[in-house]
Amino acid sequence: MAFTRASGKHRRPSRTQRGTARAAGVAALATTGVVGSLTAPALAAEPAAAQTGLTPVVTLGDVVADRIDAQAAAQHEAAREAAEAAARKAAEEAAREKAAEEAERVRAEKERAAREAERKRLNTFVSPIPGSYVSTGYKSGGAVWSSGSHTGVDFHAASGTPVQSVGIGTVVEAGWGGSYGNQVVIRMNDGTYTQYGHLSSIGVSVGQQVTAGQQIGLSGATGNVTGAHLHFEARTTAEYGSDIDPVAYLRAHGVNL
Repeated sequence: MAFTRASGKHRRPSRTQRGTARAAGVAALATTGVVGSLTAPALAAEPAAAQTGLTPVVTLGDVVADRIDAQAAAQHEAAREAAEAAARKAAEEAAREKAAEEAERVRAEKERAAREAERKRLNTFVSPIPGSYVSTGYKSGGAVWSSGSHTGVDFHAASGTPVQSVGIGTVVEAGWGGSYGNQVVIRMNDGTYTQYGHLSSIGVSVGQQVTAGQQIGLSGATGNVTGAHLHFEARTTAEYGSDIDPVAYLRAHGVNL
């Protein structure tokens, strides 16, 4: 196939000009990283890419860019996952702390309630015969008492009426008490003593622990009496003669008479 030589200013560039253009094109591609078909007339007729080394340079740039993008995406994903894991860990730790605080609050509240219940239990006093009344007052005079006056109070009660401890304490006497007949003496939790006389029967023994309202015997008419009733005394010691006003004693401990 024949070609017609171009004339005038459209003559084919010299070898030196073609080499210069080719070098400039390669440099431009290497600098910009542009990928695609080369359309410049000066390069269209140049040797194949495998001979120039141009394609490997461009392909390597794409691979590196893809790797950088992949690494950036992986790092972003890893950072996101790490942030989510940290948030979950912080939330779990906060939940554990809250649960621990709640458990501690509940424990402390239970302890306070238990202490308060124990305090109330220890300080709870009742009447020795619920629903009864004082038939003979403290320090009442008369020949019936060897001391010349009443050292306790008498609660009205028919024989066989249940008699209960007025509070928490330990039985220190349980048996015959001379003019008191069958009696029980209890050392109370606060260090005072209470006495229950003229019982028809005794239901506790020395050394036994009793609580407020616990039955300790039955009322009766044993000892020096004119009829069935309960003789009740409050004392500072277990001995006769250390008596204090039993009504004032019970009222001071919250008992309404």
